[in-house]
Amino acid sequence: MYWTLELASYLSDAPWPATKDELIDYAIRTGAPLEVVENLQALEDEGESYEIIQEIWPDYPTDEDFLWNEDEY
Repeated sequence: MYWTLELASYLSDAPWPATKDELIDYAIRTGAPLEVVENLQALEDEGESYEIIQEIWPDYPTDEDFLWNEDEY
């Protein structure tokens, strides 16, 4: 399983919180690449809901990762 920013971006608008099956269904319905579906299928299914994308891919960038001040714009 591997994630890239491009692949993970397909899940950024997913209906969080979501279970593994809900995320797979969302990825298929939105036309995400096959790699996204394969990565989701490779997750261990403990029957729990994922609250945010960082639970799936901890390296997913957040607003804090960018070095600009939104108040200036």
